[in-house]
Amino acid sequence: MNPINKDILRLAVPSILANITIPLVGLVDTAIIGHISDAAAIGGIAIGTMLFDLLYWNFGFLRVGTSGLTAQAFGESGKRKEESEKVPKECRKILARSLSISLIAALLIWAIQWFFVTAVLAIVPCSAEVAEVAKRYFFVRIWAAPATLMLMALRGWFIGMQDTKSPMAIDILVNVVNMGASYYLAVHTPLGITGVAWGTFIAQYSGLVLAVLIMVFKYGIVHIGLRETIEAMQEPETKRMMALNGDLFIRSLCFMVVYVGFTSIASKYGDTGLAVSSILMKLFMLFSYFVDGFAYAGEALVGKAFGEAKEVSGERLEVRGVVRILFNWSIGVGLIFTVIYAIWGRESIELMTNDAEVLNASLSYIGWLIAMPIVSTLAFMWDGIYVGATAGKEIRNAMIWAAVAFVVAYAGCFTWLGIQALYIAYFAHLIARVIYLTMKYEKIVCIH
Repeated sequence: MNPINKDILRLAVPSILANITIPLVGLVDTAIIGHISDAAAIGGIAIGTMLFDLLYWNFGFLRVGTSGLTAQAFGESGKRKEESEKVPKECRKILARSLSISLIAALLIWAIQWFFVTAVLAIVPCSAEVAEVAKRYFFVRIWAAPATLMLMALRGWFIGMQDTKSPMAIDILVNVVNMGASYYLAVHTPLGITGVAWGTFIAQYSGLVLAVLIMVFKYGIVHIGLRETIEAMQEPETKRMMALNGDLFIRSLCFMVVYVGFTSIASKYGDTGLAVSSILMKLFMLFSYFVDGFAYAGEALVGKAFGEAKEVSGERLEVRGVVRILFNWSIGVGLIFTVIYAIWGRESIELMTNDAEVLNASLSYIGWLIAMPIVSTLAFMWDGIYVGATAGKEIRNAMIWAAVAFVVAYAGCFTWLGIQALYIAYFAHLIARVIYLTMKYEKIVCIH
């Protein structure tokens, strides 16, 4: 087997295994609340979870930015024959910067928590009972913010170090502890509903403890001193990291326009329309758990190749080979899911619901489901490649154009096509990302 293929599978498979544990957590949390309380509690937990999705989504740059920068530093140090160092100096400095930003962000979240909850609940329609449950859930789980944000940075750092087994172990531990602790605290203690929030709190800090142990025993990093952190934050590379993080933050806001907009618009077409859209999005997410593994491999390998290319310009050609093989793998995954949805589309939807009305309504949208993997796999793979290249401006601009395409496509079609315009808009945003990033490939990725 081609060595690059081996590297891709070595990095992608652990990420895929970790990703497939993610949906289990939401299912278990909903099942727990569904068996110990009423509809208001289920709705409250759903709203509470949405609050954290809105909050943490904006800090996704902690993982994405750290991954690309670390991968490049790792590749550059290897080219300089620094393999004797278990952790190259620049990689250690990137870790110090990322963890510092994570802690500052957590303090900011703690400071604005009341204002954030009040503002969101003021514009989200829900009953007083649902809002009360959401607040109780939020004001417990919010104390896990330092662990949650630091884990984002650490996951990115591990991936940049060409290590996806460590994040896999952390994700599996977090998800298993979350399920076990939430069930025990909600069902077998007086905590009831808030036991689910405490379960998540415990799980996040359990993951952080495991990450620290990995840092100590696998990488030999016993501690990162205050002086070392201050020095790292004062270096010029900090400006580069902050600029990249700023671009990725804007990208996250544009993602929210699309994904929050998709759900909000779907809700205007009644309960059935919302249910159909939710099911199709869940099936889409199932596919993304697989292709994301190859996108993470792209971040690590392309970043490493760019780091190496800083020393020998001729080796930029290696980036082309890595990119080509990455696309072969991701398109292969997309084709497999296209076939699955084409042959077993109805059966896939039946796994998600037994409601006859929702099932029958969903059948009209199977065409979108079949088309989704191939179109989206190109967008996801380009994202991973550009993250490895730390091409923040291009990633940002691509998502800005994608958000514009989503809004314009829906606005231009909904009068005549109704809810079908929502799916046209969603595909328009994917196509806009693919076109923009493909156009910039030669200039940015190959001549970085």
